[in-house]
This record gives sequence, structure tokens and C-alpha cells, in this order.
Amino acid sequence: MTDHPDPDPDADPDKLKGPGGMTLRQIHEQVQKSVQRDRAELAAHHASAPPQGRWQRWVRYVWGRSGRR
Repeated sequence: MTDHPDPDPDADPDKLKGPGGMTLRQIHEQVQKSVQRDRAELAAHHASAPPQGRWQRWVRYVWGRSGRR
């Protein structure tokens, strides 16, 4: 592969507009922030859940199998 400049100079993410009039770079930044918030929320949710005992894990395993028969 050869290193050559972008064949389409109009493909600059700071100039292209997406839905809502935001530039593609702004959309990308908003998506990254959203992903970080979702991951932090999921981690906080899992951290707040008490650890399951052996009995609870076994019951969930058996109960979950009953729906597939």
C-alpha cells in the first residue's frame, strides 16, 4: 500500500455534517462519551450486586434450563 493523501478533500470529519447538523467529529465524541457513561453505569450496577452463593447459582442454572426443554 502506498501512503497518499485522502483522495476526497471534502471528507474531512470537521466539515462533513451528519444528522442534526453536527459534524462527524462531534457525533464521534458524543458516542464515545455515551459509551463511557454506559460502561461506568454497568460497572457500578455489577459492583453493587451482592455475590451469589453456590446455591443461588445452582438454582439459576436449573431454572434457566427449564425454559429450553
